[in-house]
Amino acid sequence: QVQLVDSGGGLVQAGGSLRLSCTASEHTFSTYAMGWFRQAPGKEREFVARISSNGGNTYYTDSVKGRFTIARDNAKNTVYLQMNSLKPEDTAVYYCAACPRPAYYCTMRSSYSAWGQGTQVTVSS
Repeated sequence: QVQLVDSGGGLVQAGGSLRLSCTASEHTFSTYAMGWFRQAPGKEREFVARISSNGGNTYYTDSVKGRFTIARDNAKNTVYLQMNSLKPEDTAVYYCAACPRPAYYCTMRSSYSAWGQGTQVTVSS
């Protein structure tokens, strides 16, 4: 099973930017679709974005479209989430996750087989 370590969270003012990174433990990373989820206090963990194993297809939840960009570098076993124009409602713990299925299926939490430990993103108003 792939192991994931996510990082890059922090405290930022509304309108600012952060880039999250997630590094996998093994070369089979390149066979996984990858996703980012987030969980705010008192809320259910929700899907944010996904990217196909070769990086050719991306998909975002409506609330982050035009502001967030998911990308990957398979040579580095790393996936990124570039977050621009951050809003207070983006405040959450962000988790990267690996999906061993075709990207089409990789929106539900249950489709992901491995998770990072989470990184806190706090956006002040």
